[in-house]
Amino acid sequence: MRAVTTLSVVVLASAGIGHAVVTSLDAGISRVDAFKDMKNRPRAGHGMNVLLVGTDGRDKISESERRAYRLGGAPCHCTDTMMIVHISEDRERASVVSLPRDSYAEVPEHVDPGTGQRHAPHAGKLNAAYAEGGPQLTIGTVENMTHVKIDHYLEVDFTSFMKTVDVVGGVRICTATPLKDAYTGLDLAPGTHTLHGGQALQYVRARHVDGASDLGRMKRQQRFLAALIEQATSSGVLLNPMRFRDVTRAVLGSVRADEGFGTDELLDLGRAMRNFSPSSSEFTTVPIGQMNFPVKGIGSTLKWDPVASDRLFRSLRDDKPLAVDHPRRGPLPTPVEVDPRQIRVQVENGTGTAGLAKRVDAALAAAGFATTRQPTTAAVHDVKRTVISYDPRWDRSARTLGAALPGSELRAVPGMGPMLKVTAGAGFKAVHQVKVEDPGKPEQSVLRGNEVVCSGTEGAG
Repeated sequence: MRAVTTLSVVVLASAGIGHAVVTSLDAGISRVDAFKDMKNRPRAGHGMNVLLVGTDGRDKISESERRAYRLGGAPCHCTDTMMIVHISEDRERASVVSLPRDSYAEVPEHVDPGTGQRHAPHAGKLNAAYAEGGPQLTIGTVENMTHVKIDHYLEVDFTSFMKTVDVVGGVRICTATPLKDAYTGLDLAPGTHTLHGGQALQYVRARHVDGASDLGRMKRQQRFLAALIEQATSSGVLLNPMRFRDVTRAVLGSVRADEGFGTDELLDLGRAMRNFSPSSSEFTTVPIGQMNFPVKGIGSTLKWDPVASDRLFRSLRDDKPLAVDHPRRGPLPTPVEVDPRQIRVQVENGTGTAGLAKRVDAALAAAGFATTRQPTTAAVHDVKRTVISYDPRWDRSARTLGAALPGSELRAVPGMGPMLKVTAGAGFKAVHQVKVEDPGKPEQSVLRGNEVVCSGTEGAG
């Protein structure tokens, strides 16, 4: 929930505004020694791993906002949202993995920072690590569970989230079913909505809109994060230093980061984020093997699926696209908006590799897309990243096709009509299976950013 803020802040902070401005942002971030005296850490992999932690801090929220968005009560300064954001070494892909707050955790041995008392390893819930030992124990517990080395730590709260959503002009989301939560006050009818700060906070906090509880909430958070990335990277605020200057202090005032996350890291991460297309971002939740796993003295927890979760975190360590597989069924299809059988596709070869277009055409047809079965050769032969060209009126179809071709670039071409064109690039690996989503059924899957940005009415595509 609040983790959304930090990622968008980084996008804003590093969007070509300039080194001097970003240096001033660096100076405005509160610091925490998140890695002090940490030992026996996992081996470093490739790319960069950032642990995003959301707390319930609300000190700077006005009384009227507290009442309007049902934020009353004293904050417990707990963590109820954690995400690992992996930025690939080539800066072409972001992979975001949500870690359920009620996950069964083996908290490692640690010393209480307040009393100096040493605690032996013990079982607990993941979100308890922060209350016991702050950022250091949180990082240690996550590394112990995932064997993924965390490079940087970012912590945000309610205020950061609301400010960030407002500065990008709100975030557009869509829902096929009514969303109503008496606890947060969320009340959305089916359709497309542009959510601003307070209402967006209601959306990502809601846990009582369906039977999926926290797992359903995390899925909505992932959708919102993808939509926010899309909005932030396409918003005029990125290229307007005056707008940027006016909001950064307010946004960053509630952000804490490790001491090593400075100007260079902001610029590096920001440049990477600017290169992302919606289809290059991936979102998922750790695969759950057992719901309501009882732990004496702790209560009900969520037990991770050991086989599928190990496969997922191995993907992060090896800097590869997310692999979220069910141990018995293989890779799960990505949920999409438009039935692939309704999407007409022309495939062309943008490389010098003979037969590539034919192979892509056959794979898309096998996945259910209505290809022409007559692949052609493109005018250029040095395309590296597969390109999907589409008429903006058929943007939902383009996002569905993009989900089947992860890592591809979506390129709007007004006037093309309902036929979409795929220019196969040298980076093509495989077609990912997709299916029309049942919004009321929570399930384990990889959610790619090109599925989540809502659009207006689409034509026959």
